[in-house]
Amino acid sequence: MSKEHHYKSTIQWTGNKGAGTSNYRNYDRSHTISVENKAIIEGSSDPAFRGDKTKHNPEDLLLSSLSSCHMLWYLHFCSEAGIIVTDYTDSATGIMEETANGSGHFKEVTLNPTITVTEDSMVEKAKELHKKANEFCFIANSVNFPVKHMCTVSVKSL
Repeated sequence: MSKEHHYKSTIQWTGNKGAGTSNYRNYDRSHTISVENKAIIEGSSDPAFRGDKTKHNPEDLLLSSLSSCHMLWYLHFCSEAGIIVTDYTDSATGIMEETANGSGHFKEVTLNPTITVTEDSMVEKAKELHKKANEFCFIANSVNFPVKHMCTVSVKSL
């Protein structure tokens, strides 16, 4: 039995400097991302594409979506398995390849989670559960490039 979930996001371009898109250099790539009842995210394009380096770009958001989706599933499976995680940080990286015609695509993403558990006996299972989290992650299941995992697990008693 499958269930559908519906999402809605509003993107508003805020980069019109007065002349619209009359010239490639005459407008900002700035925009806002709004989802009802949530904080507004200020976005732009990557600085390589004339964007504002102080704002999130679509590539940042894709990478962050993969990382956070994986983390949420991972924590769920750890909880079910009796693995007590007390800290989780991921420094995710992605490689995007620009093609000759100016388009591009992600080649891969590597998640680099650093996890702390409370007992030595939990370390191996904590490492194994990344595979299951990847299999369940909605975002990872929706992309056409590999999502790799290079985890580090340490122990710190409560």
